[in-house]
Amino acid sequence: MSSTLTFDLLKEYLATPLNCPSEQIQINQLPGGYSNLSFLVESPAQKLILRRPPFGEKIAKAHDMGREFAILQGLKKAGYTKSPTPILFCEDESIFGAPFFLMEFVEGAIIRNKVPQGMLLGKQEFEKLSRSAVDCLVELHQLELVQSGLIQLGKPEGFTQRQVTGWVERYFRAKTKEIPELENAAIWLQENIPSTEYTAFIHNDFKYDNLVLDPADPCSIRSVLDWEMATIGNPLMDLGTTLAYWAEESDPEILKLFNLSHLPGNLTREELMDYYFTKAAGSKEEMIFYYVFGLVKVAVIAQQIFKRYSLGHSTDARFAQLIYVVEAAGKKAIQTLQTNQF
Repeated sequence: MSSTLTFDLLKEYLATPLNCPSEQIQINQLPGGYSNLSFLVESPAQKLILRRPPFGEKIAKAHDMGREFAILQGLKKAGYTKSPTPILFCEDESIFGAPFFLMEFVEGAIIRNKVPQGMLLGKQEFEKLSRSAVDCLVELHQLELVQSGLIQLGKPEGFTQRQVTGWVERYFRAKTKEIPELENAAIWLQENIPSTEYTAFIHNDFKYDNLVLDPADPCSIRSVLDWEMATIGNPLMDLGTTLAYWAEESDPEILKLFNLSHLPGNLTREELMDYYFTKAAGSKEEMIFYYVFGLVKVAVIAQQIFKRYSLGHSTDARFAQLIYVVEAAGKKAIQTLQTNQF
């Protein structure tokens, strides 16, 4: 379909659940994000968030709106308080060009590539925020799975093997140029699957710009967003992905685009792991594999988005530079394997 959105049919559809005339509904696309699209839906009585898939090539699980809606429902059943309340799911593609869902709008601040204007996040605040983020991740990894129904969202047996195989296959489907370092890291992962398997609910894309902060207390996390890749699997793979996004001051500039973790006060990757393993299962000695996996995964995500851009499915200028993220993540993965350092 065309990447030009019209809101008339959507407003008519939403008039009943929002209990107001369609002409009183305002809809605007929100900036930020590299994957599923988010829109602010406003009526005289409330604000909501609408989520729908991106345009162009689809990646089934990551863009399954019904699944993401079910994840939010399961989190509420598990008693988790830091996720938006799901409200409505629509699978009729004629309304808005694709299935979509509505969820609660959580008021707060999101830090992307810079600190929001008027928010104080200095060295002390970042130290506290980085620990709060780890606490938030640990809480997710310790959620009850059976009674909540979360266990039905994934297949934990053989998860690590499937993830490695799947992400490597996705890379080659999206490949646009030769990047030897990334391919060598992918080969190493396939040959070094850990024998120990852990099981937990995992977010799979946990980083600062998926957290909603309290503007009055920016060290306090109000909500976690972007549950599209959440599942039941190995929590150390989740931690590895977070570490891959967790840039430090000495990292390549291109890898600092996605997280303000490189600013003074933040825990280093080593400190983050030390803190995590005081609260959760596993050990830092196991993490080389998972960190390299995280780097490869981040590279593949960037490669997939870059390919959509190169095929003309998006005109977002940010996407043009993502090929350099792929290259830098591949080099970082090989450097990690050569030095055994994070």
